[in-house]
Amino acid sequence: MPAVTTGATPYWDPFDLEIDTDPHPAWKRLRDEAPTYKNDRYDFWALSRFEDVQSAHRDPRTFISGRGTVLELMGGDLSRTGQMIFLDPPEHDRLRLLVSRAFTQRRVTGLEGRIREVCAELLEPWVGAAAFDFVQDFGARLPSIVISDLLGVPGADREAVRRLIDTVFHIEPGVGMVNDISLGAQIELHAYLLDQLAERRRSPRDDMLTGLVHARIVDDEGVTRTLADNEAADFANLLVSAGTETVARLLGWAAVVLADHPGQRAELVADPRLVPGAVEELLRYEAPSPVQGRWTTRDVDLHGRTIPADSKVLLLTGSAGRDERVYPEADRFDIHRRFDQHLSFGYGVHFCLGAALARLEGRVALEETLRRFPGWEVDHARAVRLHTSTVRGYKDVPIRL
Repeated sequence: MPAVTTGATPYWDPFDLEIDTDPHPAWKRLRDEAPTYKNDRYDFWALSRFEDVQSAHRDPRTFISGRGTVLELMGGDLSRTGQMIFLDPPEHDRLRLLVSRAFTQRRVTGLEGRIREVCAELLEPWVGAAAFDFVQDFGARLPSIVISDLLGVPGADREAVRRLIDTVFHIEPGVGMVNDISLGAQIELHAYLLDQLAERRRSPRDDMLTGLVHARIVDDEGVTRTLADNEAADFANLLVSAGTETVARLLGWAAVVLADHPGQRAELVADPRLVPGAVEELLRYEAPSPVQGRWTTRDVDLHGRTIPADSKVLLLTGSAGRDERVYPEADRFDIHRRFDQHLSFGYGVHFCLGAALARLEGRVALEETLRRFPGWEVDHARAVRLHTSTVRGYKDVPIRL
């Protein structure tokens, strides 16, 4: 295999565990030497500069999602599944408008008090302890509980649902998340959500599952459109999967990066008003989901190379966040950094619908953590990385208090 940082030509692939442990040197070489990069081993192209990644997000007619957004799945027409993540305009826009009627800003902002309660429930038992696992005991549990609350999962079912969510993210060596155990959990969770949606039709409640059942829009032809049960269950499943995974990775990175920058952590303890900016810097600095797949519908000429039509293209949002052309001293973590935007929630028509919830959870989780634990060290010898082709972060982050 070509050397990561010293070979004659740069090399990157999302399955190489050595590269994935610290991909930033490889991504920098791509930005500088091969901004239109071709990986022949896995037959994909990659865009690594901020401007190119953003432009691809802005052009969903050329860079489509309907042929898959995860490298292992790309090829066939996945738009037929009806899942919003695999849809392109105009079908995507209609479905997004419908689900947004249930996933409202009011529902999200109304969760802050509950998020603080959950943080207290999860963190208080560790006050006075010598150590705990910041991800397994807190960071991975918080978002699954919050999303269960948001959807309206009955209290008696929440532990079973949490275990299902955990199993959805089961990873098998060599195949990642595309395995029978993960697939079985996804099918079981989908069936459970269908049952819950049927229950909401019979007995509406003040929760998001009820909102999905009753969401209505009138299309351009004056026809009222509602969500089919499968569409509603697919969206709820997407919210559970994406929302749980990305927030868990964000909080894992927060524990590691802030331990590496104790001076800046002390500033956050002294002035919690800095926390929202710190969350944005964390998202830029170590994107929880640094790779998004797209499929080209036409030839694309970029930086002297031609990406042919019907090509797999990976948009490296994690690399875009370290692009020195946009962020001065991009490899330096700085909670005081001022910038207009990052791409860690995507951009354009596929901008993450749950971004506001993820930001709220990240802010409150850090505020409540720093209030109780102003300092900690990461036990790197026992920390465990999570490696997939699209998500990057930690599965276990043991910390010493």
